[in-house]
Amino acid sequence: MHGVFDGVVDEPWRLPSPVSQDDLSNWKERANRVKDAFVTAYLAYEQNAYPHDELLPGTNGHADRLNGWGATTVDGIDTMVLMGLHEMSNKTVQHVAQLTFDRDQSVQFFETVIRYLGGFLSAYALTKNPVFLARADDLGRKLLPAFNTPSGLPTFGVNPLTGQTRSGWMGNVAILSEMGSCQMEYRYLAHLTGRPEYVRVVDHVTEHMRQHEERGGLFPTTYDLNSGDAKGNSYSVGSLADSAYEYLIKLWLMTDRTESKYLDMYLKSTEAIMNDLLYLSPARQLLFVTDAYRNNMAPTKDFQHLSCFIAGVFALGAVTIPNVDPRHAWVAEGLAHTCWITYADSQTGLGPERVMFRNGGTKWVDEVTAWERAGKVGGVPPGVNQTAPIHEGEDMEYTPSDHRYLLRPETIESFYILWRTTGDSKWRDRGWAMFDAIETHTKTANAYASISSVYNIPTKKENDMPSWFFAETLKYAYLLFTDEDLIPLNQWVFNTEAHPFPIFRWSEWETKHLDIH
Repeated sequence: MHGVFDGVVDEPWRLPSPVSQDDLSNWKERANRVKDAFVTAYLAYEQNAYPHDELLPGTNGHADRLNGWGATTVDGIDTMVLMGLHEMSNKTVQHVAQLTFDRDQSVQFFETVIRYLGGFLSAYALTKNPVFLARADDLGRKLLPAFNTPSGLPTFGVNPLTGQTRSGWMGNVAILSEMGSCQMEYRYLAHLTGRPEYVRVVDHVTEHMRQHEERGGLFPTTYDLNSGDAKGNSYSVGSLADSAYEYLIKLWLMTDRTESKYLDMYLKSTEAIMNDLLYLSPARQLLFVTDAYRNNMAPTKDFQHLSCFIAGVFALGAVTIPNVDPRHAWVAEGLAHTCWITYADSQTGLGPERVMFRNGGTKWVDEVTAWERAGKVGGVPPGVNQTAPIHEGEDMEYTPSDHRYLLRPETIESFYILWRTTGDSKWRDRGWAMFDAIETHTKTANAYASISSVYNIPTKKENDMPSWFFAETLKYAYLLFTDEDLIPLNQWVFNTEAHPFPIFRWSEWETKHLDIH
């Protein structure tokens, strides 16, 4: 297995070199601990909240913030299958079969696509049960009116019964992360059903993005739904933006690297991210990605837990793109390390929702250029280091601006991808430390809960257990710890809710019928 600085890894991606039987037994036990956590939390949901969306673990109540269609169940089906919880997953078939979308209610387009549509599609891909595909097709058609805007960009909400649309909390705009994170789901659904309208609407959105590239590959965070003009005043890979960048490389990978337009867009965007959004803290040399104001490119110095997914995206590019710039691997390593540091610096071992780097530091690309001109002293690029967690009284160089841990998956997601693409066992070890902290500090009497501060022990539990905990956090932890490569990254691609879709190639008739360019 190649190291992180060695460039492209030959396919198929391989597991690391064999380890001792003692190590194998240890990791098997750890994977089983994750499975136990899933079963514990899901049974609590099933007993107290099903068929509602989510369990409120503090009161054993329920919440229906995601349409009231059983989000935890649908989001968790593929995790159950991968964990071998077949009795549990088989029970979900009846739930899905009885779902109807002919309800007079407005639903969030983005959340419904990534959780429900994505959940149905991955459940079908893993089980081949036609019920899941039937519901995916039903839902895909019911959501299409979201694209009935003058610009063709999807609106925030849509009524699946009447087709009526509504604006969201930001007004009459399309949010970048939402308009750029429906393409994988709809294109895979088109592949399964042969419906041209599924490809047409989402390819229009991607083309709109391509025509509105700025600074060589960055996208503003919002667009006017009528004119299609950019409206956002910032660039980001965090909130409002994140998965739009993630889907560019994944669209290229999902159709077996046959549609180069997505690769071209991805390479432009990552080049722009490296040039404009990556900074180094002055003392600890922590590499972080931040937002920048669109008018003058001044950095906000804000670093979000949500942004930690991008380390895994860069890691995917580092091993799949021929002759890719080695900086992709460096960014993957450096950003994942900083995400880990924000966990390891805290009293609980869990990472905060947001931090603010008090001194914006210097642009990473400038430091790398200077290091290269100086003869690559030390052999390790700036920001690609192993800075240790702080000791009491030492300066973190950042100030937590949101102390919460919301059972989020982005950091362990990147650790899983880095483990599978580099074979470096430190990502596994760090992932285990994270899961152990989840067990220690977020567990309630019968489930798990978000916590109000990662810096206080004992922790104050929030009355909240998001469905992504089942779909993403526990899934990535299980895949990180199990030695069997259940979802080989050269055969599957995860959507932004961690629902795996199989890699495929368009047939000749599909390219004509679906108008694939």
